[in-house]
Amino acid sequence: MIRLNGETLAFETYPNGETRMDGDRILALARTEGGNRIAFKYGTDADLIKLMFVKSYLDDRCLGTAALDVYYMPYSRMDRAEGASAFTLKYAARMINAMNFERVTVVEPHSDVTLALLDRSRAIYPTLELLGRVTAETGFDPSADYLFFPDAGAQKRYGRVEGFKQLVGHKERDFRTGRIQKLDVAGGVDREGFQAIIVDDLCSYGGTFLLSAERLRELGAARIYLLATHCENAIYQGKLPASGLIDRVYTTDTILDGPGTDFITIYPIGGMLP
Repeated sequence: MIRLNGETLAFETYPNGETRMDGDRILALARTEGGNRIAFKYGTDADLIKLMFVKSYLDDRCLGTAALDVYYMPYSRMDRAEGASAFTLKYAARMINAMNFERVTVVEPHSDVTLALLDRSRAIYPTLELLGRVTAETGFDPSADYLFFPDAGAQKRYGRVEGFKQLVGHKERDFRTGRIQKLDVAGGVDREGFQAIIVDDLCSYGGTFLLSAERLRELGAARIYLLATHCENAIYQGKLPASGLIDRVYTTDTILDGPGTDFITIYPIGGMLP
């Protein structure tokens, strides 16, 4: 999905798969003064082509400068190379850099590598803002309940919040397959019957969070919630919704569409962008 100055652009596809862009629509929405703002919501790799077409069209028509809002940076998990693995985040960043945006704002990057690779980039972290909404909705008591970070990366991103009891997971992953082989919990709890909010940036099928919830239940958690800014459609194909281990998922529309379900609350990201 591509938005130009707050309006969603429609694209058509020729029978052979090529993308057809509506230049008249772009001309109607573009600003010659004050700069243009493009929002990029990744669905498939085709959206990268659409982004390139829109930015190139603005440049060719001299329709002002353009800033980019990246709702979810594709290939964020491939942020390093191990063995023969491909450093695909670097290649995706090169594509965006070649478009020469005046500024790039990334919603909740998976690691600092994303910002290092993207020119003129900055990050926003709505999870910290959303945490206030989730604690209010769930009746979370910071003096008695716990935040849980599934790994050291999540703790680094979110552990600076003050006034919360915290638990941290330690997971062993097979980098080649991406599967979690083992997850342990560092820290202890002082009572059973507590609530826990698992906090992380991205949920796919939810395997990490299933393991996390199992360990938290073993420690005595009565209710468990998941807060993840980015949530892929794969969550509906995973075991998480039917597991009974997590009571509710809270996320944004950086990837998912729709109003949410009885299991998933989806907050619009638009109002959180600076």
